[in-house]
Amino acid sequence: MKTNQFYLRPGFVRHLAGFCMLSLVLASNSVSAQLQDPVVEKILQEGNTNSQLEKMAHELFDRIGPRLVGTPQMQKANDWAVANYTNWGIPARNEKWGEWKGWERGVTHIDMVSPWVKSLEGTQLAWSPSTKGKAVSAELIIIPDLADSLAFAAWLPSVKGKFVMVSMAQPTGRPDQNWQEFATKESFDKMKAARAAQTDAWAKRIKKTGYSARMLPIILEKAGAAGIVASNWSQGFGVNKIFSAYTQKIPTVDIALEDYGLLYRLVESGDQPTISVRADSKHTAMVPAYNTIAEIKGTEKPDEYVMLSAHFDSWDGGTGATDNGTGTLTMMEALRILKKVYPNPKRTILVGHWGSEEQGLNGSRAFVEDHPEVVNKLQALFNQDNGTGRIVNLSGQGFQHAGEFLTRWLAAAPKSMRDSIRTTFPGTPGGGGSDFASFVAVGAPGFSLGALNWSYFNYTWHTNRDTYDKVVFDDLRNNALLTAILVYMACEDPNTFPREKAILQNDRSGRPATWPAQVKAIRKGPVAPVN
Repeated sequence: MKTNQFYLRPGFVRHLAGFCMLSLVLASNSVSAQLQDPVVEKILQEGNTNSQLEKMAHELFDRIGPRLVGTPQMQKANDWAVANYTNWGIPARNEKWGEWKGWERGVTHIDMVSPWVKSLEGTQLAWSPSTKGKAVSAELIIIPDLADSLAFAAWLPSVKGKFVMVSMAQPTGRPDQNWQEFATKESFDKMKAARAAQTDAWAKRIKKTGYSARMLPIILEKAGAAGIVASNWSQGFGVNKIFSAYTQKIPTVDIALEDYGLLYRLVESGDQPTISVRADSKHTAMVPAYNTIAEIKGTEKPDEYVMLSAHFDSWDGGTGATDNGTGTLTMMEALRILKKVYPNPKRTILVGHWGSEEQGLNGSRAFVEDHPEVVNKLQALFNQDNGTGRIVNLSGQGFQHAGEFLTRWLAAAPKSMRDSIRTTFPGTPGGGGSDFASFVAVGAPGFSLGALNWSYFNYTWHTNRDTYDKVVFDDLRNNALLTAILVYMACEDPNTFPREKAILQNDRSGRPATWPAQVKAIRKGPVAPVN
């Protein structure tokens, strides 16, 4: 008898058939459970057919604008969020956590008036002093390369009445990706080597003054400089990062790479360029700083909490669209949907829109300090804060049983959502970066919903181009739906999330990693730099 290589024994076939049938039943039950969960179906239906994301984005980014802590726009945003939640039938409040220097941005106009006339692209930095209602014209000079701090002290009187350039002039305005696409390898390598050497030389130049880059503007101001001129290029076409000024009496402005390079070369060649700066900002008294909190009360376990989390503040070079307007809208839309389709959650749902994250997670750190009753009974917190992209990363933040719970909660989401998410369990605890870390530091389960990059760090993170047009609304809609599903599942879970910490792996230096320590909130700011 000829043996068929594919022949299977009857007993094996019976066992195989039984196994296949069991597998099909389990798979069928899993799919069926997902499809038959009426709340998940309603979440998807509401978010896909009645989304409020575009409307809210226009109102927040275009009508209100950037949300620098201490500004009228930040207060308007807090009030706007409360009004929206109230309109949706969700109790909300602005909760004071501290106070900040009051400041209001006005018009900035910067022109080169010699050796020829050109309007320059630039703006004053946050909290910069004004020019007191008039334009200030002065010659430009560059921080020189001197021998040491004694030589710098001897040179310092020469800054009186001049604008001082304190940034390195970039050797190229083309991002590396553009060089990789078009340059020869030899040319690209040559540029990178020259840039590295120039960057190192500039760092040494600043160090030899005896002052840090943050302290240097203060020293120049005391010596009588007319203003500080910087350029913080973000390694992309047309993008600069816009942070804060450290001066108290003279303006600090950031000028785009292209115009800064023009001015720098003219100074170097001895053409003595003159610029005119008008900065119409306004300082006010200290103003209260708030977190916006909204709540849907739980029915079965009202003293246990599931939280949505996103910082509300922004830097103000753009309109704070992707940092962190998109995270803000994700949480607002998710809570709106949940109120409509899941109005009686088992656990209490809270959302925290945090203030002053950009200056050190201050709003969320203050909440953790002020609300132990929430932190101690927190089932889970979901935070989003790295751009407009769809969620693709989720770490267990070092909690030993995170994989068991987060995998179960993710299973309720459509396959198209969860299959694109890379999970890392148990993961390592985040020590900073965004507001989930404020909770992780005290052993509470806070999780970061990591987004797809979309050139975030170069083009929108803290830049002058972080505006409405950079939002990818399909990805934003995905994130709001996924967040709503995770919150729903965390509320419904009969089990409480256990807080046992995993044994952490060694850090990059080979030493045993440690759990991050709690850091206290800065309740009064901004804090002056130290050398």
